Amino acid sequence: MTERTGDQIYHEDGIVPDGALSADERLIRLVTNRVLEEFQRQSAPHESPKLVPVGISARHCHLTQEALDVLYGPGSELHPYRPLRQPGNYAAKEMITIIGPRMRAIENVRVLGPLRNYCQVELSRTDGFALGIELPPRDSGYHESTPGITLVGPRGTVTLDHGVIRAGRHIHMPPHIAEAWGIRDRQIVSAEFEGEKGVVFHNVLVRVAKGLVPELHLDTDDANAADLENGDMLRIIV
Repeated sequence: MTERTGDQIYHEDGIVPDGALSADERLIRLVTNRVLEEFQRQSAPHESPKLVPVGISARHCHLTQEALDVLYGPGSELHPYRPLRQPGNYAAKEMITIIGPRMRAIENVRVLGPLRNYCQVELSRTDGFALGIELPPRDSGYHESTPGITLVGPRGTVTLDHGVIRAGRHIHMPPHIAEAWGIRDRQIVSAEFEGEKGVVFHNVLVRVAKGLVPELHLDTDDANAADLENGDMLRIIV
């Protein structure tokens, strides 16, 4: 589900949940992805257009088991709500409220699963303005010099002294496509969108690993600046 609040577009469950699409849209996405992947496999690096679909990441959080136990009660588990494109990842039914240092709050922040060994809250810069937090761009899991926040669940609260970030732009990519395109893990590339508000996004980190599905993750601020929609194709510039 996509909802518009003022001039800002929010994609409810972040990172392109397949479950947010209709049956016809899921079929179109499946066929498009399979055709694209087959073309990527067969194309020589200099012939390939290096196209990847965009996934627009709304505000969300990742939790540890310990934090979930406090927020939702001892022994709690996450309950899958909608699958995300990256295999094994999902938007959970569980949501929390986050409270910034000026006592400003954002409700209904979706928890993503599975659980991790660290807590992390991913927001846009616009969210940071609303909460009164200066958000540094960071790769996932890199929390040095990041601000904290208070998480509120139905059973308790957790105060983090770090771990709130503005997620850096990044592309997920399986090894066979990275090899065909001459791209290595953790390489920094650019991504171009040729729409009506065409733009080139620089400083995009590539994450290469088995089992990943090709996808460029941008936050809502980046996506709104270029009028991007989930599934729009961008060209990687190496």
